[in-house]
Amino acid sequence: MPQLLYIETFGCQMNERDSEIMAQLLGEHSYVQTNKPEQADVVVVNTCSIRGKAAHKAYSCFGRYKKLKGKGHDFILAVTGCVAQQDGAALLERMPYIDIVMGPQSIYTLPSLVAAFRRDRKSLVATELSADFVIPPFLPNLAEGPAHKRFITIMQGCDNFCTYCVVPYTRGREISRSFGDILAEATHLVRQGVKEITLIGQNVNSYGQKGCDTKQNQGFPELLRAVAGIDGLQRLRFTSSHPKDLSEELMRCFAEIPVLCPHFHLPVQSGSNSILQRMNRKYTIEAYLDKAARLREYRPDIALTTDIIVGFPGETDDDFAATMQVMETVQYHGAYSFKYSDRPNAKAADFPDKVAETVKTERLARLQARQEEIALALKQADIGKTVEVMVEGASKSPANQWSGRTGGNQIVNFSCEAKLVPGQLLMVEIESACQNSLRGKML
Repeated sequence: MPQLLYIETFGCQMNERDSEIMAQLLGEHSYVQTNKPEQADVVVVNTCSIRGKAAHKAYSCFGRYKKLKGKGHDFILAVTGCVAQQDGAALLERMPYIDIVMGPQSIYTLPSLVAAFRRDRKSLVATELSADFVIPPFLPNLAEGPAHKRFITIMQGCDNFCTYCVVPYTRGREISRSFGDILAEATHLVRQGVKEITLIGQNVNSYGQKGCDTKQNQGFPELLRAVAGIDGLQRLRFTSSHPKDLSEELMRCFAEIPVLCPHFHLPVQSGSNSILQRMNRKYTIEAYLDKAARLREYRPDIALTTDIIVGFPGETDDDFAATMQVMETVQYHGAYSFKYSDRPNAKAADFPDKVAETVKTERLARLQARQEEIALALKQADIGKTVEVMVEGASKSPANQWSGRTGGNQIVNFSCEAKLVPGQLLMVEIESACQNSLRGKML
């Protein structure tokens, strides 16, 4: 009889992909996923601590599983991700009902950790971070998750040490995956019917610089071209990028690779040079704006999105005004914006001149309100245009309603009485725009 597995995932696409990997690894040992944690034999919580709010959600989640165990449910509780790496054995001291604590580099050992706990009934901690770590070869199955689009991890960790960020401490130093392994996984997925692939890493722009067997001149642009050349692939995306490593060759890919989607997530974090310097971002706002303009020269229809931190220590009214000006200049299609929060080990936690919470809240509200106006105006500019949409799936209600995405990653809702297939490409004429989506008619 198969064992049941439940995975709860917090945070970014990297965590989503790690959860898929863990599900497959345990699947090879007769574990089947369930959506009911109370039925599970193993529960895995994949955590994020990039911001204080994300870490708090994880700790709240642990409390739910404590109550579940208290009601007599006998399951192994494993915690992974950034909170696990950050707190390590201290998690077991605070929460002795947790059975396994493992860092992001240790997820590939999950089956053996589960087996060891079953055998010895002793809590386990696996949070070693090694500069010699090699991301193992991996060929996914498509039993779980959407069959038409998938993530592929090309690297993990980070060497940038931005002063607000925990990633170098929780995911380790930057390690690129083998060029051949990535290409083999992408080819495998496309042969299985996947139409869209997203290459993911903390900083994909610096792929190939450390920790893999890539040959000279096998950097990220070369990887993009190789994956794009797989017969049958219809769309290619990537995230996330660091502006300092954005090369002219990579920008040129948007003009030269037909399947590369016209969407670029380019985190700016702040529009102030003094704040960027305190953040250790290693670029000026002038250099950032120049690269944003160059991207639009290569691909005029490219949709740019970004990350912004409001209220970084020392941020003045003028610094915040500079960030607002960058939004006006670039005209982002979307922005993930957050109030600064101190993170363990991050250098900025010790910075003086913390911005008052009330000021951060007011600035964030102003920024988000203006960004919503910009994003809506950009969507309204698409009314009357005909766009290519990849079908995501059917709406639960009303009937005959479908949803898809443009190459620029915009959601489009439309009507169709026929049975459509996720991954199918259609042409849709845009008729109206809402804050978070477009509406159109299928042609």
